[in-house]
Amino acid sequence: MVELLPSILSADFAHLADEVAAAERGGGTAIHVDVMDGHFVPNITLGPPVVKSLRKATSLPLDCHLMIENPNEFISAFADAGANWVSVHFEACTHLHRSLELIAQHGMKPGVVLNPATRIEVIRDILPMVHHVLIMSVNPGFGGQQFIGFSLEKIRRLAHLRRELGLAFRIEVDGGVAHDTVAQVVQAGADLLVAGNAVFGAGHPERDARALLAAARQAANE
Repeated sequence: MVELLPSILSADFAHLADEVAAAERGGGTAIHVDVMDGHFVPNITLGPPVVKSLRKATSLPLDCHLMIENPNEFISAFADAGANWVSVHFEACTHLHRSLELIAQHGMKPGVVLNPATRIEVIRDILPMVHHVLIMSVNPGFGGQQFIGFSLEKIRRLAHLRRELGLAFRIEVDGGVAHDTVAQVVQAGADLLVAGNAVFGAGHPERDARALLAAARQAANE
């Protein structure tokens, strides 16, 4: 089943609880939280205190995407704040196996993230450990970027590996997921769709989440 994960990076932070509630009414089934430190990526966003506040505002899973250096140092803080899923970048983890174990030991679902230029094959051995693999279809750091076309082949390759290995991890895609790209992304094999600007950008998150999810599910059935 294709699911929509609204990304609060594009939401109005002054009305965050209301924005999240509207996206949930539109069909969002988890809330994607982009955590950036200004070092691993060229932007600074939010951390455990905002996640803790968000936890009070929604019962949906909080999908925390750590775009930070030294993620192991912060995993316990995100667990304490109420995160449900935590994904770390292959490129940021010197000891990726240890990082994924640490996430699981804190009772959260572990995920691994690949930047656009990183090949799928580098994570083959750890795929049995993960709840989801997040394919970045833009270079991480800012919302509203244009979808990188060769990401589709990476999604197809990952979906093939999932079948080949008999695994059940989810394939998540983040970056440029909108009405003009969502059908291709779903048909390539993605089942968790992160969308920020396409949900929150026009100021009508309930309406726009519902429309994007409907387009995604239609594409999945074609």
